[in-house]
Amino acid sequence: MTAIRAVTAGLALLLAAACTAPTTPRSQSRSSGATVCAKPSGRLPAQTPTTIDVIEQAYHCILGNYYSGSTMDARSLLTAGFVALTRELNLNGRDVADATMPALTGDRKADWTAFEAVYRKVTDQVPDLRDKLAVVTLEAIVASLGDNHASWAHGGGGRPPDFYDGDGYGLGLQANVNGPQVDINPGTALPPLFVTTVEGGAAQAAGLRPGDIIESIDGSAPFIDGKLTPVIAALYPRYPEADPVELRLSRPGTGRRWSVTLKPGVYQRDLATLQGVTSKLLEGGIAYVRLRGFAPDAAERVFRAISRLRTGRTLTGVVLDLRGNGGGKAPEAIRLASGFVHGKVTAYMCTVDAKCEALRTDDTVELLNLPLAVLTDRGCASACEHFSSTVKDLGIGHLVGTRTAGLISGPAEPFQLSNNTMLAFPTRHHLGPGRETIDRIGVPPDHHVPLTPQDAAAGRDPALAKALTLLEK
Repeated sequence: MTAIRAVTAGLALLLAAACTAPTTPRSQSRSSGATVCAKPSGRLPAQTPTTIDVIEQAYHCILGNYYSGSTMDARSLLTAGFVALTRELNLNGRDVADATMPALTGDRKADWTAFEAVYRKVTDQVPDLRDKLAVVTLEAIVASLGDNHASWAHGGGGRPPDFYDGDGYGLGLQANVNGPQVDINPGTALPPLFVTTVEGGAAQAAGLRPGDIIESIDGSAPFIDGKLTPVIAALYPRYPEADPVELRLSRPGTGRRWSVTLKPGVYQRDLATLQGVTSKLLEGGIAYVRLRGFAPDAAERVFRAISRLRTGRTLTGVVLDLRGNGGGKAPEAIRLASGFVHGKVTAYMCTVDAKCEALRTDDTVELLNLPLAVLTDRGCASACEHFSSTVKDLGIGHLVGTRTAGLISGPAEPFQLSNNTMLAFPTRHHLGPGRETIDRIGVPPDHHVPLTPQDAAAGRDPALAKALTLLEK
């Protein structure tokens, strides 16, 4: 799966850790005696069961450290947790007469005491469900933040023995509707649903090609009245093993329509997918560089790629392809932007009371002095949006393609809970160089050039073609 899936599934400790900017946690006033959450140090010990004490710890950790925790109505956290608790009881056919939400007053300490009393009374009556109820309750509390960089990493089970670094897991394909659209922002997805990339695995074995239109998934339409349906999540199965997926497909230009059943599994990705940075020289002396994620050395690798292409020739411009770039380290986005502009603010990190720190270009980076065009899509998230908004707001290049993901609430910081699970969320909120909100909105391109099934089937790249015409002017 792509780096984008990391935004949605474990939250990132790929994205969460990748975006982390070190911050000392604010002190937490605790009268209950429960352990205060702390920044992790070193390798985590084995996880232990989630209990009501762990839930309490997470509750206070959020209120004491989340960027809007000091002003939020804590009743929303407890209500979400109780909804999940009662839903899980119902799903297991074990509803309890005492499972009635206590009256909440807005007093954080008193409300927790009331919640805990009812929670303990309920779970004592279904001891075999205690672990499961604690997990769904805490999951719901974190989800109620509505923050795409907030997560609770727990569970696990590891990877199968044959899952090596560089392997992928899933159907072996990517579609024009990506993971974040499925899990977080489905309203941004537009029909039709079609294959954009075949990475390997079952999709490759079945002969699928870019441009193939997916008409149904397990017998259900992926779009109804132009709106995405939940069935599309089956395209992006998560480990452990998921059920086989039946697709009904059609191929543009040939009229072929057929069905195929794909079994998710481990597959070896091709070399281009594995490499974080790939580059080539295009006609007219334009350097093309594709960056798939803002890893710790991403900016330097891009600069080296451009330098190699520049050796012995004069470059006339750079096309930086950020499509499908799921983000990573914000400092790398700043450093990369610094190769094109100096003396500017690239973003602001703000507290809930609008106290903002400006993130500025690193002016020790040598300027490339080359015209720039950047290719974006709905797969460009987090640090990728930091870079894209810098390019757009500061006018240092053209954005071409489609709007970015809108998944940039703020750098996620990890907090260790007493059962050795990891809570992660932003302690500050991200704003663009113009102090604009990008989260849930995305960065619009200067030139809207979407990919169509016909383009994908024919191997055409209209966004790249447009970028080249802009650089030739």
